[in-house]
Amino acid sequence: MTAPSPATDRTGGTDDRDDRDGRNGRDGLHRLPPPRPAYDAHTWKEIAHLLLNLPVAVFGFVYAFTVLVVGGVLTLTVIGLPLLALSLLGSRQLGKLERARSRKLLGALVEEPTPLPLARSGGPVQRLWMALKDPVGWRTLLYDVIRLPWGILTFCTVLVSLFVLWPVLPYLTRAMANVDRAMVRGLLSPSDELERRIAELESDRGIVVDTAAADLRRIERDLHDGAQARLVNLAMGLGLAKEKLLEDPDAAAAMVDEAHGEVKLALQELRDLARGIHPAVLTDRGLDAALSSVASRCTVPVRVTVDLPARPAAAIEGIAYFTVSELLQNVSKHSAARTASVDVWRADDRLMLQVTDDGRGGARLDAGSGMRGLAERLGAVDGLFVVDSPAGGPTVVTAELPWRDRQG
Repeated sequence: MTAPSPATDRTGGTDDRDDRDGRNGRDGLHRLPPPRPAYDAHTWKEIAHLLLNLPVAVFGFVYAFTVLVVGGVLTLTVIGLPLLALSLLGSRQLGKLERARSRKLLGALVEEPTPLPLARSGGPVQRLWMALKDPVGWRTLLYDVIRLPWGILTFCTVLVSLFVLWPVLPYLTRAMANVDRAMVRGLLSPSDELERRIAELESDRGIVVDTAAADLRRIERDLHDGAQARLVNLAMGLGLAKEKLLEDPDAAAAMVDEAHGEVKLALQELRDLARGIHPAVLTDRGLDAALSSVASRCTVPVRVTVDLPARPAAAIEGIAYFTVSELLQNVSKHSAARTASVDVWRADDRLMLQVTDDGRGGARLDAGSGMRGLAERLGAVDGLFVVDSPAGGPTVVTAELPWRDRQG
């Protein structure tokens, strides 16, 4: 009689000691995973979402069709465009509800688009135009239009499968739910590039406003402390000279002569202030002559090379002038350089500026030398600002500005 295998008892069963590690005797095969229900909570959520597609799609289609037809017809009247703008704002709310439904039932992680900044957009006309060109509202209308046939298909498929194809319904549900997720992400999610651009423009607008306010304060301070004070002293001096004109003509003449000198100084300060706002040589003769004038006031010899086929727009030309002017001031004050150079040229649709000096280097955007302010100003107009200044020099500062043709 053959002895029983050590892995098998007398009843033909499997010894418990061989099952402790989840394996079945000498074959070493893993047990099958425990069964789980095909219709789990996640599947039922997807089924609910697909069944709700039909009523939601019908409502969305009726809304979109009404907006497009009625709004398109009424655009021939006064109320057409405002009604269309309000309808697009309403479609934004429909998209918000649909994103919430997808997050709740499908678990789709869809971010909310940036709200329209209507409160900061100026008058009614600007607000109307912003609402009319809102891409989120238009994409939501497109979503509502194409959802109707898909909503009918998903509703009928799930309803029939619940009674006929229930063994394969979880697989059908998952496939159709994935299509729903793709549609929501493709049409109702915010555009990454658009959102990034909006954030950049909001930041740039703040920089422009702060820069303009700082420039106004600087001009006010220069007028108050400079030319205004001199003109006040001039008026007082002329008043005293008038009183002494008959009593002491010699003293009155000396006071008038002193007032004449004050007038010359006040005029010079006003010219310097006007040059700081917008120099006349830049308006009359362009960047080449204006930068040569700035270079002549630098404490080190500066070579200026301007190679432009035409003059850029006045705003771009002014930004380029003040950028080079401030960089040359830094060269004079901080670089301890012997020579410097300024090169200006056009590369495709960009205006390129490069200021180089053979000084001690070490210039940085965070060193408090005004470099960071220049970088922010150029960034506000889609420009770039790059500083290459190793210790010991040389320092090369490259700036890019968008090229815009001059009008008129």
